[in-house]
Amino acid sequence: MSKNAVIAGAGLVGSLWAALLAKRGYQVDVFERRPDPRERGYIGGRSINLALSHRGWEALEKAGARETLEKIAIPMYGRMMHSVAGELTFQAYGTEGQAIYSVSRGQLNMELIALADKSDKVRFHFEQSCRRLDVESHSAWVENHATGEAYWTTCPLLFGADGAFSAVRNSLMKTPRFNYRQDYLDYAYKELSIPAGANSTHLIDKNALHIWPRGNFMLIALPNIDGSFTCTLFLPFEGNISFEQLHTDDQIQAFFQHWFPDVVPLIPDLVSDFHQNPTSALVTVRCSPWNYQDWALLIGDAAHAIVPFYGQGMNCGFEDCSVLDEMMDTYQEDWAAILSVFGQERVKDGNAIADLALRNFIEMRDLVADPVFLLRKKIEAHLHEKYPAAFLPVYSMVTFSSIPYSQAQKESVEQDALLKAILQLEGIEQNWPNDPRIDELFGQWLENKKA
Repeated sequence: MSKNAVIAGAGLVGSLWAALLAKRGYQVDVFERRPDPRERGYIGGRSINLALSHRGWEALEKAGARETLEKIAIPMYGRMMHSVAGELTFQAYGTEGQAIYSVSRGQLNMELIALADKSDKVRFHFEQSCRRLDVESHSAWVENHATGEAYWTTCPLLFGADGAFSAVRNSLMKTPRFNYRQDYLDYAYKELSIPAGANSTHLIDKNALHIWPRGNFMLIALPNIDGSFTCTLFLPFEGNISFEQLHTDDQIQAFFQHWFPDVVPLIPDLVSDFHQNPTSALVTVRCSPWNYQDWALLIGDAAHAIVPFYGQGMNCGFEDCSVLDEMMDTYQEDWAAILSVFGQERVKDGNAIADLALRNFIEMRDLVADPVFLLRKKIEAHLHEKYPAAFLPVYSMVTFSSIPYSQAQKESVEQDALLKAILQLEGIEQNWPNDPRIDELFGQWLENKKA
């Protein structure tokens, strides 16, 4: 059996998968349209800071990268909500000590490229991209953006990790029975930055994900190890409160002064940052199958690009690598079996986390400021503490476990029904957590689940 593979894309998933394949003894060629970010520096302005959680750490551990990457990651133990008046409300993500980890996309990408590049079995071809495929000859048309040259290269085994607008996927769309759909939100995002304070200190709590929820829009901020915060404004493209209304310096300044007054003193270059950084769209990509016969496979955003509101886009892509690595043992590196099973069965998990991420957008921008929602979260935590083996909040399933996303999505429907019934109990705001009706409803819910 040939142990040669080609990966299109040296982003987060492509670089990690190259490192894992090399550990298995594969000779890997990675084609990346961008220059080597280790030489040119990572270009920001289009990147939301990433939140590493359990699924991502598991994959990084397989590649031997966890210890290195923990040095550039900051734990965030919960959400810190900021009201218009500047009042703060903290909401823990899980049990004591559980956290998601803020990490710069650029730094993480460079570390993963360096990790894969340590192996003499990995060859990176920067400023070269796979533009289209010949599925009959198992070849890819590669364009060299530095020299203008182009050529066909044979790919014994091909992985498309070339992002949401994948050229590999675009070729597979021309094959029979390939299904594809993309959906854009009516929202866009723009990156801003809170600089570090004196001596590289963080000007707001560094161990929280900060959210300024404003009902139909929001601002978030994630910490960086240099003391700065990467902020992201999510706002409709059009409408009364939207990006189309923010063009002049005065409009931008007035908007932030009205909706985010506590942020304005923290971003001295607010107006210039706003003008300079692009306004980017948010897309969800669904397709199936993710494989083409026993030859090509889509992974990461090429297979399942999602909106960033559950912090699972990267983690889901990294879990692709974990699942594939485990399947190499299960199927003894029989790639016909691996690609067929992975390409068919993991689709349901990709679709599930896409749906959950869209749902979490509403939660982050609106519900986190709702007293009823905050009570719901407290009741969820109470039920988990009292019945740890029987009740795990959906957020914890997604973020702090490897429970399949599709199972978590199914559980979300069932938990919604339980918590809706509890919140409708008369006087629950005053009587919880000692209200015996909670335990009664929980017992009925559990019996129905077992039935």
